[in-house]
Amino acid sequence: MTKIEVNGAQLAYDEVGSGTPVVLLHAGIADRRMWREQVGVLAVRHRVIALDLRGYGDSELPPAPFAHHDDVVGLLDALRVPQAALVGCSFGGAVAVDTALAHPERVTALALFGSAVPGHEWSEQANEIWDQLVGEVDQEDFAASAAAEVRFWVVGPGRRPEQVDPELLAFAREMDQRALAAEQALSAVDVAELDPPAINRLGELRMPVLVTAGAADVPDISRLADRIAAEAPNAVRLPDVPDAAHLLPLERPEPVNAALLDFLR
Repeated sequence: MTKIEVNGAQLAYDEVGSGTPVVLLHAGIADRRMWREQVGVLAVRHRVIALDLRGYGDSELPPAPFAHHDDVVGLLDALRVPQAALVGCSFGGAVAVDTALAHPERVTALALFGSAVPGHEWSEQANEIWDQLVGEVDQEDFAASAAAEVRFWVVGPGRRPEQVDPELLAFAREMDQRALAAEQALSAVDVAELDPPAINRLGELRMPVLVTAGAADVPDISRLADRIAAEAPNAVRLPDVPDAAHLLPLERPEPVNAALLDFLR
């Protein structure tokens, strides 16, 4: 792990390999460790930078206002990287999309796995699934909240916990407990967002875009992948990855790595 000052914050990242730069942006229930199955594979051909977004993992959270997408470009500036491909999962995908909209000249390509998009409103179906699978949770109990989020996101609505690798679930719960603490701290900081939001600007994404989702994820995520692919002019929509939910790069690294290597080539 290395730390570097970006926009007044010490951000943590791992860097390995050489070649064309690729920045990995983690899910909101995780940190940069969720890319452990991708880093070594991509590093054979690429300079791979796995970032902990501000407040998450080992990155700091000063009280000053900031924007995640400006931090991504600030990291590129600090590392003297003119342009990079961005790979994002979930919330990391949302940050990647915002970065590509705010700083299109810095982003060569987008690869989005189970991506969120800022401005997207969750369906009633998603809320009903949460109520069915989880119900009421004490937001102050990070262990209980992490267990609930892992049940919803990492297991998914169509599977039972016993059908999923127990080591994956334990690792996801551990990452999510840290992420929940980060989100609580972030709620007290002014985090700038694009206006208008990205959900109404997908047609502006002119760079190549790869998009897919986990077949076992919440249905909203697959529909959101469909929308990105329909509206971004140079998007390729891969079929949903079988037997994978929200953390598909961690759960099903083989198809994800193969798709990434082919796309980034």
